[in-house]
Amino acid sequence: MSTPPPASDSVAGRVALITDSTAYLPRDLLTGTTIDVVPVQVIVAGRAMDETSDAASTQRISEALKAWQPVTTSRPTPERFRQTFEKAAIDGASAVVCATLSARMSATYESAWLAAREVGIDVRVVDSQTVAMGLGFAVLAGERASREGASVDEVEAIVRRRGESATALFYVNTLEYLRRSGRIGSARAMVGQALKVKPILAVRDGEVAPLERVRTSARAIARMAELAAAAVTGPVEIAVQHLDAEERASELAGELHRRLPGTPIVQCPIGAVVAAHTGPGIVAVVVSPV
Repeated sequence: MSTPPPASDSVAGRVALITDSTAYLPRDLLTGTTIDVVPVQVIVAGRAMDETSDAASTQRISEALKAWQPVTTSRPTPERFRQTFEKAAIDGASAVVCATLSARMSATYESAWLAAREVGIDVRVVDSQTVAMGLGFAVLAGERASREGASVDEVEAIVRRRGESATALFYVNTLEYLRRSGRIGSARAMVGQALKVKPILAVRDGEVAPLERVRTSARAIARMAELAAAAVTGPVEIAVQHLDAEERASELAGELHRRLPGTPIVQCPIGAVVAAHTGPGIVAVVVSPV
């Protein structure tokens, strides 16, 4: 697992980096950075809570999903972003680059955009067109550039490029959660369930779309490894993420290590917002060209 070099505890004079909780940045990668994370809301049986990386909180969400309790999501309010932007200004940031999950997946981008118009600091809001560590790697790259003295234009360009160039693949146990969230139609879900299809999904143009269908979870993991390795054409950062599928995630990471020796692979959980739409048992792999 790669770890960023030490960073100053102060953002004074630099470009501040802000993202939302669907970046799912593990704590060891956040340590030593000044990245601020604005939580997306998760609503379980009518009760709203912030999405956090707390293991107990994530487990509660997983249990609710398994019990088919209603789990939905809601964007952060513009006020949450405004407060975070103003904090960066108070801390002495020269400007802000805020990267969110894809605007086609959530109105989080819109909230950040509205808030940016209400503060007295230059804020660039970037639609990453991706999610999970596709977003996380982009923000980390922007933070590294900021520490090295990059301008706000340069940081914005790096974050945008890293988000747009990422390959993000997902395996889900069942199509039912995707049907309930409106990500696929009912007819497709019924056929998939009847045929016991295991779908592989991909983020395409900022949206989650079906990529391939296989018959077993083992074949799905093997195929994801093939697809991820094929996406590597130069230096990359890779993440394998999951919710309640540690064994499958480890199998995928192991196969990627075999195919791509020497390439660092981050293994970390995926959170409640993505899981609310895909269900527990999700396994994801992100390939982010450097």
